[in-house]
Amino acid sequence: MRTADDALDLLDALFDEAADRWSDRGGTPWWDGFYGDRDRPVPFFRDAPDESLVAWQDSGRLGAGPGTTVLELGCGPGRNAVWLARQGARVRALDLSPQALAWGRERADAAGVDVRFERADVLRWTPPADGYDVVVDSGCFHHLPPHRRVTYLALLRHALRPGGRFALACFAAGGPDGVTGTSVPDLELYRSGSLGGGLAYTDAELRALFSGLTPVEIRPMRDLPDDAPVFGRGFLWAALFENPGGA
Repeated sequence: MRTADDALDLLDALFDEAADRWSDRGGTPWWDGFYGDRDRPVPFFRDAPDESLVAWQDSGRLGAGPGTTVLELGCGPGRNAVWLARQGARVRALDLSPQALAWGRERADAAGVDVRFERADVLRWTPPADGYDVVVDSGCFHHLPPHRRVTYLALLRHALRPGGRFALACFAAGGPDGVTGTSVPDLELYRSGSLGGGLAYTDAELRALFSGLTPVEIRPMRDLPDDAPVFGRGFLWAALFENPGGA
């Protein structure tokens, strides 16, 4: 081991999920299997954007209007990316899974919008020097092990322009068992070698982790039925931050 990346890679290997879920070291087969069955009853497979994104855009707090640039991390089948493009933003959407990206492209074509869908491991992807006005993450961050928060924060520092907004949806601690993963201490995760399906965070933890950003709003996502025009589940946080000049 000679570099910080070597140390991070070594810690990756402690988790069974590392080869199956969230890294380009092997994540594509798992996620392709997940997205390959489009008829499975997964709530976020619906072509409906997060209710929080719509609410923030309507109130002027998201700022994803015409001419702005948006980056989505872990875009899945493109429901948020396509909606953001409908607002006039220039959207770049990243995901590990070719199946998810193909689905997203189909949705963009059907909606008549242009989205730059790109296969990428966000932990090893380098953003452009000029960054983005808005960065969106709906369900990617809570699948990362604790040591990869360091990588994620470094990505945000480079990807989010001064004055830009970061919109996050992630598991909330205290939600239904078996739905929101785990909220055990970080050390216990390394002892068990499992992420428990995803990590759940408290309000205070999100504020501390993203302390270089200014909170605009952190609230539970609205819990909505499956036939609503927007997506919402109450066991998720809806968090919006502003970059005051450097994440």
